[in-house]
Amino acid sequence: MNNKHLAGANAPNGPKEKKDMKVFLVRPSIMVHRRALDFGAAPSLGLAYLAGYIQKHGYTSTIIDSAAEGLGHIQNWELSEEFNRHGITPAETIAKIPEDVDVIGVNAMMTSEWPMTRELIQRLRAAFPNALLVAGGEHITALSEFSLEQCPELDALALGEGEETFYELLEAHRKGKDFSSIPGLAFQNDDGEYVSTGRRARIRDIDEIPWPLWTIDYLKKFWDSGRSNGVSSKRDVPFLVSRGCPYQCTFCTNTQMWTNRYILRSVDDTIAEIQYYIDEFKITGVQLFDLTAVIKKKWILEFCQQLKDKNIKIRWSLPTGTRSEALDVETLTMLRDTGCKYIGYAPESGSERSLKAIKKKIDLVSLTRSVMQAKDLGFVTRCNLIIGFPHETRKDIYQTLRYAFKVAAKGVDEVWVSIIMPLPGTELFNDLRKRGEIEVNDEFLFHLARLNHAFSLSNMLTHNPHVSSFELCVYKFFTIYACYLIGYILYPSRIVRTVRNLMSGTNADSFFEHRLLNILHRKKATTSAPGNY
Repeated sequence: MNNKHLAGANAPNGPKEKKDMKVFLVRPSIMVHRRALDFGAAPSLGLAYLAGYIQKHGYTSTIIDSAAEGLGHIQNWELSEEFNRHGITPAETIAKIPEDVDVIGVNAMMTSEWPMTRELIQRLRAAFPNALLVAGGEHITALSEFSLEQCPELDALALGEGEETFYELLEAHRKGKDFSSIPGLAFQNDDGEYVSTGRRARIRDIDEIPWPLWTIDYLKKFWDSGRSNGVSSKRDVPFLVSRGCPYQCTFCTNTQMWTNRYILRSVDDTIAEIQYYIDEFKITGVQLFDLTAVIKKKWILEFCQQLKDKNIKIRWSLPTGTRSEALDVETLTMLRDTGCKYIGYAPESGSERSLKAIKKKIDLVSLTRSVMQAKDLGFVTRCNLIIGFPHETRKDIYQTLRYAFKVAAKGVDEVWVSIIMPLPGTELFNDLRKRGEIEVNDEFLFHLARLNHAFSLSNMLTHNPHVSSFELCVYKFFTIYACYLIGYILYPSRIVRTVRNLMSGTNADSFFEHRLLNILHRKKATTSAPGNY
């Protein structure tokens, strides 16, 4: 393997002290479609966890979040006429890193944003030829060989859960040792051949993982701009109570990234972290971004009881789409009484045939009952649905759309319909790739980005042989807007709530309200030609 970036081997006086190592963790700008209505952003949990872990082991680091540094600033991207950059340019990012940096870690989560991430990596290598350049995240884990082929500038990739791998890589780099035996890595050897050291075993006791290393200056960038990826409460933070998911939905990247081991933190550790944020940062809310936050009823009840016992007054939410088995009236009442205001459910489909095909092991009747119970208890609720799976006929899709209108009429605040995205690392992606329907190249990456961002009826590529891409887009947008219209007509009190929140400029009780706030912020933002590129 290539040892040219091993610091210890090149240091005249032996390895540096840990405290003297200059480690920078970088998140690229966000790649957004020019027709996107929403360009939300949240603080990077991944980089904050990484920073906290290596700090525990004696290293200091600096997070450069290119999106956070330019929140609300949309720039034309000179490499594409279709997509913009949300955040600062590569040159502006590079200017924040010292010339003698030792290690640069790049967060590469979204395959749909890989073209912009790739550009930044290439620019970082050109600017810092002697630094160890590492990348990690869901995209890297799912397409590691492809990523190295496109970015041979990278010295190593951290696959899956990255804290232990990145720390051991830092140690090897500092001491000038070969890192080819560190589990959880991929790299190119001296002959340019792809090498993987295999996946690292998951961390079993996640209470031992240090809390995310936030700084008030970093968080305030989001609070002051009103940016979030969920519902907002002025001073909220993203939060995790677990890692992984025990289920195997065919469209989800969990198995590739985390395996199917589901690990919960202890309630004590979770409550202590929330209390720390209240004391240190004066937060007003937390948003649980877990893949599956609520599975064990005993855990969630104990969590709520401790919030009560310790008189912790915060607003919290479950925005990403959770399961419903543990969300009965008893549990929902406890959630409501401890400040939970918003619950996102993930039925995914109204077709029993589709639910079986995508391995979504839910009882749709029971889930719907839980949604209605949540509405009766005063929650703002959301249902996430997906259409366009390769097996689906119009009958399957109509069943899903009928379910959407049904729950909207019954009071569900938000019904969001997505067209299926064949994300790398999923069973769906692997099947389509084996059948020759997917070739991983830039056009595929831009296709994912369009599905992720664009409000457009054209230039979409889907993988359903029964229904055209145009027709799927019509179903998607018509259903989303119709469900919001149904809600505001049948439940006019929502109009008052939405107007109140828009006037506040920061609070949002729903994703829709948050999108409206983002649009208002966007009108104040500038869309410009590329700056200092």
